[in-house]
Amino acid sequence: MVANTNNALLFLITSLLDLALCAFLLRVLLQLSRSDFYNPISQLVWRVTQPVVGPLSKAIPRWQRLDLAASLVLLLIALVYVEVVAGLIQYNPGWLSALWFALLKIASLALNLYTLSLFALALLSWVGPGVSNPAANVLWSLNEPLLRPVRRILPPIGGLDLSPVPVMLLLQFVDRLLPLGPFR
Repeated sequence: MVANTNNALLFLITSLLDLALCAFLLRVLLQLSRSDFYNPISQLVWRVTQPVVGPLSKAIPRWQRLDLAASLVLLLIALVYVEVVAGLIQYNPGWLSALWFALLKIASLALNLYTLSLFALALLSWVGPGVSNPAANVLWSLNEPLLRPVRRILPPIGGLDLSPVPVMLLLQFVDRLLPLGPFR
């Protein structure tokens, strides 16, 4: 019974922390990719993360397009994630190891987020090609830097853009190489 409770608690906590990590990671990535700020999805991410990042951004300036305040919050949430999971599985990483696992968690989450967004973009392009909607615009601006080099090598075949497939395979390959252990 205790094992089931621990598993359920671990699932609930990691899911909530993953959602928080996704929100702050999206904020950082959307700003790096210069997504349309007035897009409803960008506005949602902004409004969800602004109560935490807003006060910090007054003390921590931006560096070029990188929102350092949001990046710091992202890292702190990842550290909390690592410490909570380590406590629940009764593992005691040192601070340096915890920082390393937190950075790996962020990298893994970014790779998976890009994979999911590429999949969604591919589905949208097949279901409603040429249709402009807020989700497609954000997905396009987020993924275009990854797809552009592949499109030079693999042009559309018969009007079908296959460039997301090798990019998704590569992203998942790199994700599998990350030594996350129990913090996946």
